[in-house]
Amino acid sequence: MKVPYINLGLQQANIMKELLNAAERVLGSGQFILGEEVDKFEKSFAELCQTRYSLGVANGTDALILSLKSLGIKEGDEVITAPNSFLASASSIALTGAVPVFADVKEDFNLDPDKVENAITPRTKAIIAVHLTGRPASMDELLEIAKKRGIAVIEDCAQAVGAEYKGKKVGGFGITGCFSLHPLKNLAASGDGGVITTNDEKIYRYLLKARNHGLKNRDECEFWGFNSRLDNLQAALLNIKMRYLDNSTIKRREIAKLYHKELNSLNLILPVEKKYEKSVYHTYIIQTDQRNQLKEYLAGKGIETKIHYPIPIHLQQAAKYLNYKKGDFPITEKQSETILSIPVYPELTNDEVTYIVRTIKEFFKSDNLK
Repeated sequence: MKVPYINLGLQQANIMKELLNAAERVLGSGQFILGEEVDKFEKSFAELCQTRYSLGVANGTDALILSLKSLGIKEGDEVITAPNSFLASASSIALTGAVPVFADVKEDFNLDPDKVENAITPRTKAIIAVHLTGRPASMDELLEIAKKRGIAVIEDCAQAVGAEYKGKKVGGFGITGCFSLHPLKNLAASGDGGVITTNDEKIYRYLLKARNHGLKNRDECEFWGFNSRLDNLQAALLNIKMRYLDNSTIKRREIAKLYHKELNSLNLILPVEKKYEKSVYHTYIIQTDQRNQLKEYLAGKGIETKIHYPIPIHLQQAAKYLNYKKGDFPITEKQSETILSIPVYPELTNDEVTYIVRTIKEFFKSDNLK
C-alpha cells in the first residue's frame, strides 16, 4: 500500500464540481482583486474565529508582517517567538527591521511562558505566540505576562484554524491573529492566501489600507503600504471549502484519537491534549529516539512522513547574525531530533490508517530495533 503524507488532488476531487462552478462564476464576473467573494469570506472567517473583523491578505507571512507594522514595530525593537516554528514566524520580524528573540518551548511544542518572561528586555515590543501543530499555546499565561509588561501579543495561527483554548477560538486572543491559507493548511486555498483577525477597529482600519498600497481611495495614498490582497478567485474557492472545515476537523481528530489509542503502548511520545484544549491536528507528531530508522522503515513500506522541522530557526544560516548557538534551546533542539509527522489528513481511508498503525507497531518489534 502507498500512503502519501498529503493528497491534495484527492481533496480537490471530492468537491471539484463546486470549485469549478465557483471559479467559472468569478471568471465571468471579471472581478479578480478583492471583491464580493473576498467580502463574503472575510465575514465568514470573522464569525468562525469569533472576532469583530477579518481581512484577506496575500499569504500568512504578510499577515504577520502587516500585524507587526500595525503596532509600529520598527528597527531596533525586539519581538519574542518560538525557535521551532516554520521560518516565517521569525522572518516576518526581521523583515520589519526588528530583532527576532527566541524562547524555548514546552513538551507540547508551544512557547514556555516562563522562558518568554525571561527573554523580555526594555526593547521588547511584542510576542508572537505560535499555535504549532494546530494545538493552542498557553494564552492565559502569555497574555498575563504581556499585560504586566505592556507589550502586545500576536497569534501565529497558520496551523490552527478552528483550534480552541478554554472554549474560545484561536485568533481572538491577541491584538491580531495571523492565518495561512497555503494549500497544505487545514483550510487551504488553491495557491497562496492569508487572513488577519482582530477585535481592534483602529488596527483593522490601518490594515485595510496597508494591504492595498496605503491607499485611502483610488487616488489618495496616506502612507507607503503593501500589495497584499486576497484574490477574489481564491476567496470563492475558500468559501466552498469553509462549508467542509468542521467535518474535516472532526475527521482529523478521529484519526488522532485512533493513533493515540493504538500507539499509546509503544515507546513513543504522543500528543496529548489538555481538557481545555481542542487541537485541529494540522500535524500529528510522534517522538522517538529511533526517528530516522522509523522514517526509513515507513518509507520502505510506502508510507510517507515529514519532519516539522529538522533544523530549528536559531540554527539556520539566515539567523546566524543573531548569535544563537547549539544548546541555547535544549527542548527545541531535542525535539528536532525525535519528531516525526505521520499522515493525518481527512481523506485518509480507514484501511490506510490501520496500515500506518500496523506498520509502526511492526517497527517496534525487537528484531527491527537491533
